[in-house]
Amino acid sequence: MDAQIQTTPLVGRPAWKALERHAGAMRDLHLRTLFAGDPARGERLTAEGAGLFLDYSKNRVTDESLALLLRLAEESGVRERIDAMFRGEKINVTENRAVLHVALRAPRDASIVVDGRNVVPDVHAVLDRMADFAGRVRRGEWRGHTGKRIRNVVNIGIGGSDLGPVMAYEALRHYSERALTFRFV
Repeated sequence: MDAQIQTTPLVGRPAWKALERHAGAMRDLHLRTLFAGDPARGERLTAEGAGLFLDYSKNRVTDESLALLLRLAEESGVRERIDAMFRGEKINVTENRAVLHVALRAPRDASIVVDGRNVVPDVHAVLDRMADFAGRVRRGEWRGHTGKRIRNVVNIGIGGSDLGPVMAYEALRHYSERALTFRFV
């Protein structure tokens, strides 16, 4: 990756500027026109994995759009950053620490080394404690200071620590324990 591009703000990079021009050209294009010009669009512009189905054919996206997005990812060093994350490097520059998203999803027998130590066993120990705590709350075994069953759960978070739980709750709330009320701050 070019060092000059790496230090250029995202909106100043050549690929970003090309995407802006492309977006301008696509702005008034109707989806009917895109589907008429590419009958296989509905099958071609989809992705499926891990039980999720993504259909982006119903957006003003073309092969050129995808190529420009990939170019922006390349200019931004996304592959290098992903690899650094999987290596346990300290890519969170504001806190000078590794991000452990991959460790949260790693199998118990995986190894992700941070500062010379495999963090996966520690992460799974915390995940096990969280699952145990959540199960006891749902079963009414974990009680509040009054000795009564907990009925209200308040999640306080910012950014991703708030958005993830909100998304998961909204997606699964119809399957949730009805005796509990959840709030997000």
